[in-house]
Amino acid sequence: MAPTGASGSYAVKLASYVSGDDESFGMVIDGRIVDLKRRTKAPDLRALLAADQLREISQYANDPADIALGSVTLQPPIPRPAHIFCVGTNYADHLKEVQDAGVPRARTKAPPLFIRYPETLVAHDADLICPAISNDFDFEGELAVIIGIAGRNIRAYNALSHVAGYSCFNDGSIRDWQFHTAQITSGKNFTSTGSFGPFLLTADEIPDPGKLKLITSINGQVVQNGTTADMIFGVSEIISYVSTILELLPGDVIATGTPSGVGFSRKPPLFLRDGDRCVIEITRVGKLSNLVRKEERTG
Repeated sequence: MAPTGASGSYAVKLASYVSGDDESFGMVIDGRIVDLKRRTKAPDLRALLAADQLREISQYANDPADIALGSVTLQPPIPRPAHIFCVGTNYADHLKEVQDAGVPRARTKAPPLFIRYPETLVAHDADLICPAISNDFDFEGELAVIIGIAGRNIRAYNALSHVAGYSCFNDGSIRDWQFHTAQITSGKNFTSTGSFGPFLLTADEIPDPGKLKLITSINGQVVQNGTTADMIFGVSEIISYVSTILELLPGDVIATGTPSGVGFSRKPPLFLRDGDRCVIEITRVGKLSNLVRKEERTG
């Protein structure tokens, strides 16, 4: 595993997980985990990035594995990011389908941002929860960027050196609530409606995040089939823009937008239902899979 760029990152898969009562993180190698919490003394992956220790983990690559991947409960790669930025209508084909569905969205001169909160996200293989108050639960497969090195006013040409790695992201949306007003925050922040994972693939493995295939399927049927080459605003441009607003911190997550094929723009609409299996797969980055469960009404 060779270092690259200013980040000094290594081409490995990193997981955050729970084993028994212990939260930990480690390298995933051939279905087993080399625990990094006890080796590095960092309490979690976000702290490892903040301490600039990512370059040090290569020394543990040949250590005997500590635990089987199948025996742990995965968490999102960064369980509690300080910031989660999302970019809306960042693929031209998606923007057109939104407009064709009657939503007044125009192409913007800068990335259209909104915020998600950590409580809205679940890990790979955890249940996505369709809230009892709505049946308009939509899927959005996306590439997630995880920041490794803090920065403010980052230049686009240098932006990728601030990236620790990449992951898969489902920007699950409660569409009727999203369209209550012109502000979409409510529809994007219901508890456990989005997912993130399964792993953080370090940036060395993805020299160009603008050349990745992204496929979303529901119960085995492909519903989104796109490529990050079609993003209106590329990863470097997004990082530069966001870092102008505030300092990006290690462990911050940026979801870069979804290609066409989302459920609400279809005729008839295609929304996630109880028992559906939603899978998002991105070239080399991984495969994020979640079962959908309907929340029971109470009171």
